[in-house]
Amino acid sequence: MDWNSNLITNLEWSSEITHISGKQKVADEIAAKVKDGDILGVGSGSTAYLALVAIARRIKEEKLNVKAIPTSLELSMFCSKLGVPLTTLYENKPDWLFDGADEVDPNNSLIKGRGGAMFKEKLLISSSVVSYIIVDDSKMVPKLGTNFPVPVEVFPQALLYVEKELQQLGANNILLRPAKGKDGPVITENGNMILDCKFDEIGSTMERDIKSITGVIESGLFIGYNLQILMASNT
Repeated sequence: MDWNSNLITNLEWSSEITHISGKQKVADEIAAKVKDGDILGVGSGSTAYLALVAIARRIKEEKLNVKAIPTSLELSMFCSKLGVPLTTLYENKPDWLFDGADEVDPNNSLIKGRGGAMFKEKLLISSSVVSYIIVDDSKMVPKLGTNFPVPVEVFPQALLYVEKELQQLGANNILLRPAKGKDGPVITENGNMILDCKFDEIGSTMERDIKSITGVIESGLFIGYNLQILMASNT
């Protein structure tokens, strides 16, 4: 029985998509990689959304049997709108994943998490055989932390303890991320909060060091993962 609701049907991307021409080219490149029977990890962000639209078009036109495991509630709803069947990690392992990033250094290490979905993103990247990260030139940096802080998802009652431990690791500016569209802090899809942390230096063990703090659910550092970087031209 149908809900007779237009909420999903009328769903639109929530913000302006910058550098859309370059992102669309890479989105089409991602869609061309899809094969019948694929299980896809679907990342967050505008480029992942454009790729999902292109993939949905192929699924419809070519009658492909493809299922998606999204990293966020937002992309789950778009899968429903676009007719892309969903599955879960309980049922399937992703064949490959596509996602974006906030920063990429020369070693293909990343900062992610401006959208607050880094826990599920890291889980799916870790579970996927191949992960394609789509970025434009503005995301390439000489070292991590150049333009963005490191997001750290924290169990709410551990906030002050985690703050103290992050300072011991060298964080010199720690802010509780405020929400937009609601009062108070951002609440993640896992019911946690996000601390945005600036470090002067981010060493090779920093991801592991942050994760070892009791109360930390995940960080937005992705260091040493098997990633393929796809560049979207700004022109």
